[in-house]
Amino acid sequence: MASTPTSAAAKAVAKNATNFTAGRAAFQPRLSYEISPNIPRSFYLGHHHAGLARMRQTLSTVGLIIECRDFRVPITSWNPLLEQSLAASSSPSERARIIVYTHRDLGPDADVGRGDSPHGLPGVSSSSSATARHLRAFHLQNKHAVEVLFTGAGPSYRSPTGALLAAVKRVARERDSLTGLRALVVGMPNAGKSTLLNELRRRSGIVKGSGTAAAPSAKVARTGANPGVTRKLSSPVRIVPPEGSAAADGDPSLRGVGEGVFVVDTPGVFIPYVSDPEKMLKLALVGCVRDGILPRETLADYLLYRLNLSNGSSSGGGGEPDYVARLGMDAPTNDVTEFLEAVARRLGKLAKGGGANYDAAAEWAVQEWRRGGLGKMLLDEVTPETLATAMEEARETALSMNQARKRDKEARKARNEAKRLGISGANESD
Repeated sequence: MASTPTSAAAKAVAKNATNFTAGRAAFQPRLSYEISPNIPRSFYLGHHHAGLARMRQTLSTVGLIIECRDFRVPITSWNPLLEQSLAASSSPSERARIIVYTHRDLGPDADVGRGDSPHGLPGVSSSSSATARHLRAFHLQNKHAVEVLFTGAGPSYRSPTGALLAAVKRVARERDSLTGLRALVVGMPNAGKSTLLNELRRRSGIVKGSGTAAAPSAKVARTGANPGVTRKLSSPVRIVPPEGSAAADGDPSLRGVGEGVFVVDTPGVFIPYVSDPEKMLKLALVGCVRDGILPRETLADYLLYRLNLSNGSSSGGGGEPDYVARLGMDAPTNDVTEFLEAVARRLGKLAKGGGANYDAAAEWAVQEWRRGGLGKMLLDEVTPETLATAMEEARETALSMNQARKRDKEARKARNEAKRLGISGANESD
């Protein structure tokens, strides 16, 4: 079992944690998580490979890449394979890039200690606004994108979607294409690409099948809770009408957009091999991996570990984790069995004979957290240092499954040989 600790600051938070509730015994969250080295390390499917190949074929006609990343895992959902395949260009001026962090509404609600943890130390439950500032500044300073935006569900996030549409129009005016600007919406599986496309179409007010503005149209891209709904490139969808259309009359934002903007939805593309097993757990927990690939009880245990470590209240402001009151528990726990039994009792997730149905209880816990019902938190520590490290890793060539396994095997052999020689040297010195 591999032990995966959080940051040193996170450890300090846990070590110095006081009572969650006055009058109760002090609760000590786990300082590291034991991960089996045998968990699956990939969700790279055939339609991911085929979709990426098709995207490469269409790049000559594409003037804009809109990449979606999950705000709850802003670094882990950064796919270097997409970075290498689509971002690189012999002439960067030919293709603009906009990065959109989705699910912003599922980040911590309140600022605590200027983006620090509830205990005043960084790295455990950073505020959403501080994380957004770090990400935006980092990408713009390094010229990764012409715009960095954050979207989520609900009326509070209509303005960011409008800002995205404005940024797309700005790119269209700069490109001034005779046939209209073509854009690809790309990202990891279940990162919110299709939902974003539907929202852009709705905000544009274009009736399906026409270039005129009217009442909001129906969905143009299928969406679902599980990854893999979109399995091939969609037909181009117009989100900005042409400059000479009736919709452009009286709208100054449409001046100079030429023939408008067409967006193509694409299948999510996973990383061929995830070397860090904790990253695989993070991606599975937020829904980038199809449910059932990783054991549900393992995901529930990792969720419990993170909720306890971040004092997972909905505001991100410390105190007792939300699940304690929600499940009628007396106190937090590090025992996933106790946690799932509380879920089963509270929600009737019972097996034959009246015992807890652990699988059903684990599935509920994971789904409820994804909806924001068990507390909101970020799973990645976002600092200038962690972002710089991620950028360096993204520059490395993405390994295939076989290449990664071969590299891991060679690393294990080297470690074993070094250990053997060390033991041998110790024996000789005795």
